[in-house]
Amino acid sequence: MQPDNTQAILGENFGVTTFPGTARRLSDETRAFAARVLAGEYGREMHNATFALPEDNDEPADPELRAAEAVMLAARQAPLRIMPGERLVGAAPLLEAAQHRKPAADVASTSHTTIGLGEALLSGLHPYRERIAERASRTDLSPSQTTFLQAMSLCLDAMAVWHGRLMTELNRRITDDDGRELRMYREIRDGLANVPDNPPRTFREAIQSLWFLWEFQRLCGNWSGLGRIDNMLGPFLRRDLVRGEIDLDEARELIAHFWIKGAEWTGARIGSVGSSGDAQFYQNVILGGIDQEGIQVENEVTYLALDVVEELHISDFPIAVRVSQRTPEKLWRRIAEIQRLGGGIVSIYNEDLVIESMTGFGYPLAEARAFTNDGCWEIIVPGKTAFGYRPYDLLPAFQDAMGLGDKSTEPPACNTFEEFYTCFHTNMARQLQAIRDTSRDSFTSGQPSPLLSLFVEDCIERASPYHSRGARYSVRSPHAGGMPDTANSLFAVKKLVYDDERLSLPELRAILQANWEGHEELRQEVRRSLVLYGNDDAEADAMLARVYNDYVALCRAAPESNGVLMPPGISTFGREIAFRDGRMAQPFGTFAGEILASNLSPTPGTDRCGPTAVVRSFCKIDFERLTCGTPLDLKFHPSSLEGRAGLNALVGLLQTFVAEGGLYLQVDVVDADVLRDAQKHPDRYPNLAVRVSGWSARFTTLGQTWQDMIIQRTEQTFSPNRD
Repeated sequence: MQPDNTQAILGENFGVTTFPGTARRLSDETRAFAARVLAGEYGREMHNATFALPEDNDEPADPELRAAEAVMLAARQAPLRIMPGERLVGAAPLLEAAQHRKPAADVASTSHTTIGLGEALLSGLHPYRERIAERASRTDLSPSQTTFLQAMSLCLDAMAVWHGRLMTELNRRITDDDGRELRMYREIRDGLANVPDNPPRTFREAIQSLWFLWEFQRLCGNWSGLGRIDNMLGPFLRRDLVRGEIDLDEARELIAHFWIKGAEWTGARIGSVGSSGDAQFYQNVILGGIDQEGIQVENEVTYLALDVVEELHISDFPIAVRVSQRTPEKLWRRIAEIQRLGGGIVSIYNEDLVIESMTGFGYPLAEARAFTNDGCWEIIVPGKTAFGYRPYDLLPAFQDAMGLGDKSTEPPACNTFEEFYTCFHTNMARQLQAIRDTSRDSFTSGQPSPLLSLFVEDCIERASPYHSRGARYSVRSPHAGGMPDTANSLFAVKKLVYDDERLSLPELRAILQANWEGHEELRQEVRRSLVLYGNDDAEADAMLARVYNDYVALCRAAPESNGVLMPPGISTFGREIAFRDGRMAQPFGTFAGEILASNLSPTPGTDRCGPTAVVRSFCKIDFERLTCGTPLDLKFHPSSLEGRAGLNALVGLLQTFVAEGGLYLQVDVVDADVLRDAQKHPDRYPNLAVRVSGWSARFTTLGQTWQDMIIQRTEQTFSPNRD
């Protein structure tokens, strides 16, 4: 039976979620380590760096070289933190790193990307030195390019310094240990000695190398996604299993420690990030799918990672599983089993649709097959993409068509709905042109990034940084928010003004400008009678599809601007909170300033026909043209997923989503009453995770407005009469 969330969050060990009936596969020592980390024991100990680069006043150094010097200073002076009971080594204990700044340099760092960790893991770091030296030997370089190559080389030196410090400390502990931790220190040292300079020889070395490569970036302030860890680590584990050098239990323990250490910033004083939760560090993991040759990736690491998430319920590494018609039933059920535990930790991509969309946009097939996300959910080619997006609210394009902003002017005279829609379309095109104009100079300058650039093609070959067109693909994706609200408003205008002739356009405009004051009866009637997007209604869904198709057509008419790719996306990422201040009352019955739809999900409270109807409405969209992507967010009450019947219903919904052409699905399972209780008694719910947007966060670390936004989302249940 599906557990009550209150019981689930309290757990046996403080900070560790324990669900009744969930298999306990991990050792007591590993669970105790998780409890300490999730309780914030190590995060609370974090402090700012006690070192800094000297002032750069007289002759300012090249920014990339200065950034590399900051990396070296961090490698030399950042505190080492080797925790009792851990089985991988390396930590990022500086507050600047958790605050997305470079220690020692105190400037912004880079996120919204997934670097080429897989290539670095397989080859080791020596080939990077050789590539840099070969590129520096050519005579076509400018002085700044030569300096940039020197900066990258210095970053490699810094990684060697950090590695040496860790090895020295481990050897010291081995010499001084009284025997209790001696075996563990030796295993950690032996797992680190060969990597990351050289290719791993074992699974233990591989997972330690991956941790080192990724964590050193975090130590220096960069937040990269992890990418396809089962594709990277699976072959090493398979080989060791065949040789009898490791078993699945031992491999699971090592993966668990990767996950636990990734939550090391829990409890840290992260400042402004707190309003959107304490786990928004863009460290998504991708599982499953096919590789660049079209071979299925699913392997032992896929399932071991899901085991760890099920048992420890750590939300700091949101998982996206690439699924398709080829996905085995075993994996479908494993996804659903973990999704119904709550936390929104596991989501799914419709792999074939994503690949079709990317190749249709112009990406080579092999690169499309390699897709990951940017550490959130936006779709990119990993290790080859410098990514950014331009979010904006589409709803003002409708409001301007209505003339809502200025009470002294009359709305446009539109005798037909088509004339009104044309006015809206003109405004939408104007919004996109403004984004295109401001994106022309993207990736021509930005925060220095020599460490990150090491693992992004073609920064070495071009001798140019990530933020200065060094990457193979520089992407600035327009992201429209509020599209469901916009479609609902257009649909309401069509019905009230043009089809049913209940009101003239000026009359409706006056009612909305007055925020429905004096017209509550009409507002309630509109809310009851209008069937909007998200209810599998052909007419309402067609309006959303029309807005979507026109938006995508405008984007794809100019797919790049001055060499910057502009694949379209649709998102809010919680910006529906910020958008509220510019939103007037809407003709489908909302008041001014309400928090409305997230991403391309139905406006909260308007989806009244169950989750299958929501999925069908969403899947009427042609997502093959939305290359950067968009999610559907679904929140379920735990009671609707209880037992075998509940699990089967969820599996069926996931498979229907893919079969009918959905792109990306985020599922959360939580009782709104539990969330309200957590608002009143946060100490009772230290590890209650919820899906926010492209990330999950511990609910009690969210600001209250963010908490309220999660609570107000429609709580879906399966019903025999509807689903």
